[in-house]
Amino acid sequence: MEDQRIVKIGCASGFWGDTNTAAFQLVHLSDINYLVFDYLSEITMSIMAKAMMTNPEHGYALDFVSRVMTPLLKKISDKKIKVISNAGGVNPLACRDALQKVLEAQGLDLKIAVVLGDDLMLQQAELKTQNIKEMFSGEDLPSQLASCNAYLGAVPIRDALDQGADIVITGRVVDSAVVLAPLLHEYQWSLEDYDKLSQGALAGHIIECGAQCTGGNFTDWRLVQGFDNMGFPIVEVKADASFIVTKPKGTGGLVSVATVAEQVVYEIGNPQAYLLPDVTADFSQVKLEQVGEDRVLVIGAKGRAPTQQYKVSATYPDGYRVLVSFLIAGREAPEKAHVIADAILNKCERVLALRSVPPFLEKSVEILGIESTYGANAQPINSREVVVKIAVKHMFKEACMFFASEIAQASTGMAPALAGIVGGRPKASPVIKLFSFLVDKSKLSVVIDINGQRQNIQIPSGCSDQSFNTVAVGEVAQFTGKEIEVPLVEIAHARSGDKGNHSNIGVIARQPEYLPWIRANLTEEKVKEYMQHVLDPEKSKVICYEITGFNALNFMLENALGGGGIASLRIDPQGKAFAQQLLDMPVKIPASLKSF
Repeated sequence: MEDQRIVKIGCASGFWGDTNTAAFQLVHLSDINYLVFDYLSEITMSIMAKAMMTNPEHGYALDFVSRVMTPLLKKISDKKIKVISNAGGVNPLACRDALQKVLEAQGLDLKIAVVLGDDLMLQQAELKTQNIKEMFSGEDLPSQLASCNAYLGAVPIRDALDQGADIVITGRVVDSAVVLAPLLHEYQWSLEDYDKLSQGALAGHIIECGAQCTGGNFTDWRLVQGFDNMGFPIVEVKADASFIVTKPKGTGGLVSVATVAEQVVYEIGNPQAYLLPDVTADFSQVKLEQVGEDRVLVIGAKGRAPTQQYKVSATYPDGYRVLVSFLIAGREAPEKAHVIADAILNKCERVLALRSVPPFLEKSVEILGIESTYGANAQPINSREVVVKIAVKHMFKEACMFFASEIAQASTGMAPALAGIVGGRPKASPVIKLFSFLVDKSKLSVVIDINGQRQNIQIPSGCSDQSFNTVAVGEVAQFTGKEIEVPLVEIAHARSGDKGNHSNIGVIARQPEYLPWIRANLTEEKVKEYMQHVLDPEKSKVICYEITGFNALNFMLENALGGGGIASLRIDPQGKAFAQQLLDMPVKIPASLKSF
């Protein structure tokens, strides 16, 4: 008899620092079976590693225990909701111990399992003998690492649930694993049923960034009501792996085909080869259908065997940085801003040279308020109020501190109306860079720990053959010279994200009829030209992928973030505004299309 159950999974966190109110909302206002949290990013791992060096009992998301779980544990226990979270960071056992104390204090009997095996810091010496290269830049493994963690998959979490765990705490796992795992447990899907695994991973991918699929960051943001009470996402998954994306009733936000489509394209590269530890997912044929208010049905993900390797993200210290912002007001504000910024940097480097100290490794000056993030696409603005943002990087912390100390003099000794330093006097902070590489799955020992009892987990070995048939480019419209010009936003919506130093911009046609014209206007060459102000002139390229299932294109902008994450000196180190910039790009369409 066919399994008629529906497993409901709610995600209460898209990153470390997301609202602590989301878990309360999902626990009290819905009937979910699983509550999952995604806390980790490359930057987060390095912050947690630094915290653990200072205090061996830290290194995890402290607020997961103190602010989120502590007030909700009784309700979670009463409603028999199971919890899965990667809040363990670089110290999942300490996270477990802290949570166990709270359970005991409240007299609750919930079984906690911990997934171990992602942390490779103790294997640094062995790794250095393996001629490891950075998977994007080809650089050698740094001599000193701050963190080093493999992206584990869903299998160990599934096994912990199979053994009766009520709460599973992990270190580094792929974001979608916290959703795929309970589906593997509940429906006992075969680990070789790759289409189901791909659908389960897609469910996780859609909700892992919290309210980003329920109206957050949505292009048509004016359609979204209730930003002050955003609904957090729930997936309702059937045994056949089809699922509906929704949110608790009575909450703000919007779940539509468009909001879900934007999240599907978020932070992906080739949609046919989304590499995960448990499956190589193909999202190119995914279909989305509005089946009710704030209810979107998702089907069509396909899958192939996963690779034989885990991706590993290591972080390492690479000098220091300091960032300062200050307001300049009055007439000719932009001109004054440039003169003052140049003067400060020139003075600092001249003094450093006199002291036989090398110049700054990197410098960044951005004048905010005159569309500087748009590069050559900026529209002329006669602004009488700008914010100057200057950032520098140096191997010596003292050089950064010297720069920071020289800002104040500009308020009395340079052009007029430097009205205040935003955020007070700046402080130097370490630059943490990302180093990504691959490691054979057979080299890792993945373990679950339940009450101190440890068990090795068998992980499928994966497949070396990752060949697939490329999606053919669809119809490309032909220009006749009679077209009208409109901004891209009139025929498309878009979402951008980051992966290390790369950024992607997913562009979704508002109507199927628009897609041939989007292809004609947004060639790889034209997108590269329009976004050249963020691209590395020597290393960058733009690659376009087809997503035929919901009429979209995904543009991968390689080396577009100035180092990305905490290594970048830019105001937008994660490419969050790239989609908004591209949506302003002028495109040519027939006047007849405006009637759609």
